[in-house]
Amino acid sequence: SFDWNDGLFDVTWSENNEHVLITSSGDGSLQIWDTAKTTGPLQVYKEHTQEVYSVDWSQTRGEQLVVSGSWDQTAKLWDPAVGKSLRTFKGHEGVIYSTIWSPHIPGCFASASGDQTLRVWDVKAPGVKLVIPAHHAEILSCDWCKYDENLLVTGAVDCSLKGWDLRNVRQPVFVLLGHSYAIRRVKFSPFHASLLASCSYDFTVRFWDFSKPNPLLETVEHHTEFTCGLDLSLHNCGQV
Repeated sequence: SFDWNDGLFDVTWSENNEHVLITSSGDGSLQIWDTAKTTGPLQVYKEHTQEVYSVDWSQTRGEQLVVSGSWDQTAKLWDPAVGKSLRTFKGHEGVIYSTIWSPHIPGCFASASGDQTLRVWDVKAPGVKLVIPAHHAEILSCDWCKYDENLLVTGAVDCSLKGWDLRNVRQPVFVLLGHSYAIRRVKFSPFHASLLASCSYDFTVRFWDFSKPNPLLETVEHHTEFTCGLDLSLHNCGQV
């Protein structure tokens, strides 16, 4: 276990070293840790001016890039081998809650914000690639479908999940209702193209299949407090 002197909001594992992980913190910094060296962080990046709420390591081959999203309304691009950020992405007009790499398209990530938009960025292009006014509420989470490079899901304070096809963003391709409080995190299944999981301030975890007429598969009510995060195992299709 590692200690830091401020709250840690997110964590991402290295995709090229099983011992390395990066955390993001309330003091505006990112910390790189090595589980084989328990003395303290290998490196600390302190460039964001407010809480860093999201950090994600690129999943596509040939890239070792990390993206962070902050309450300072910016996203930053990092190469863990370089001591400072490679680029800063500006455009959001509210805090950024979630920054997630595309599992398909190199150099492409999505961000979800309190400004009620989902945005898609290309690290090789200036400015934002796409702005989607996805909800009439703060968007706390987003994720990419593992089977369709054009499909994303957003989860928001309005208790809804919405699916977005990047080729036509005028209307969501699905809307999933059932949570009674803000949705804190949503994840697509690594094993099923139309399956996803969400967790919420209503204490529940819900499983959905958006291809079905009744998409809510299961509601899990084991938690007795806010459910703030979840992930699906890449190795065991039944494990969350």
